[in-house]
Amino acid sequence: ERQGKTAVLMVNQIEVHAIFAVADTVRETSRQAIADLHSLGVKTLMLTGDNAHTAEAIAREVGIDEARGNLLPEDKLKTIEELLTNRDGGKVGMVGDGINDAPALARADIGFAMGAAGTDTAIETADVALMDDDLRKLPAFIALSRATSRVLWQNISLALGIKALFFALALA
Repeated sequence: ERQGKTAVLMVNQIEVHAIFAVADTVRETSRQAIADLHSLGVKTLMLTGDNAHTAEAIAREVGIDEARGNLLPEDKLKTIEELLTNRDGGKVGMVGDGINDAPALARADIGFAMGAAGTDTAIETADVALMDDDLRKLPAFIALSRATSRVLWQNISLALGIKALFFALALA
């Protein structure tokens, strides 16, 4: 478990016959996605129902800032609420794919559901559904959103400036 694996025991009524270690493989795209998020100034936190040792091992391998394991859906929701209360002016986002992520997805400022592997509940609850399981779409979404926000503010400022100019000309 300290290596990020889950122990599975084969037993009978009396003794353990075998211990198997199973683990999910981490996609190389996940490492790249986390690196891209960090380059955008996004802090990362993994919330999982897996045991704490597995969570920490995966977080270390991928480059996630912090990991919390052994969480039930209500624990994930409580963590999101704590982040919303203690944030420093930033937004809190949640990425999930299961029914156990739905409460936290709904509570976050913005919820992202992984559409290809996600449950219907997660997809319907989230604000954004990423239609495949490539986490690199997340930093691309954030960068595009920030660029769109800048353009909107520029357009609003320009429009108000033009209105002020014409108002001044009308008064003159």
